[in-house]
Amino acid sequence: MGRMKSLIKDAPLPHAGFVHLRVHTAYSLSEGAIPVKNLLGLCQDNGMPAVAITDTNNMFGSLEMSLSFPGGGVQPIMGCQIAVTHMGTVDRSGRKPEPDPVVLLAQNEEGYYNLLKLTSHAFLKTEAGDSVQVPMAFLATHAAGLICLTGGAGGPIGRLIANEQLEEAKEYLLTLKEMFPDRLYVELQRHDLEIEQQTEPAMLDFAYELDIPLVATN
Repeated sequence: MGRMKSLIKDAPLPHAGFVHLRVHTAYSLSEGAIPVKNLLGLCQDNGMPAVAITDTNNMFGSLEMSLSFPGGGVQPIMGCQIAVTHMGTVDRSGRKPEPDPVVLLAQNEEGYYNLLKLTSHAFLKTEAGDSVQVPMAFLATHAAGLICLTGGAGGPIGRLIANEQLEEAKEYLLTLKEMFPDRLYVELQRHDLEIEQQTEPAMLDFAYELDIPLVATN
């Protein structure tokens, strides 16, 4: 852990126009194909001074990242896209609703350890047959040291807006804001998808109304 701490603190951070905060590597099966060992070179070639790995429900790439990035001039950001339990009711078939993804980035050592606890809990405590997930209450007790991005159009806020549940979306945002004071960002993505175009106006309205900063990811 000492090596990881020095890596997080000491890497230089020159200005850049864009830094990827939501990268899925080959450890996100069927969602990403970038080997961690190639990520440093890609960032260097594109003048990016930092990058975040946010694989889905796992942190398998963190050790590899901490070993391959020292001395490369690129700040590694440890993160994870984690699924949060959807509190809706079961459907007619008896199946529970799928959990909602949010993105968590380690701000400091405490946040890194909380990410480890969250991912471990997701795999060890999720009931058999359910998608890997963490309950909102468990996330709330392990939110310290973490930065939260709302998950874009595919996250809980996007889902509620798309379902025209604007009051519920606002309440969810307020809950996250309380859990992550000054560490919550409304996440926007523009891949020319209809769902993104449908949900972005309300996300912008909520961000300004609730004084929550915006972040663009890809």
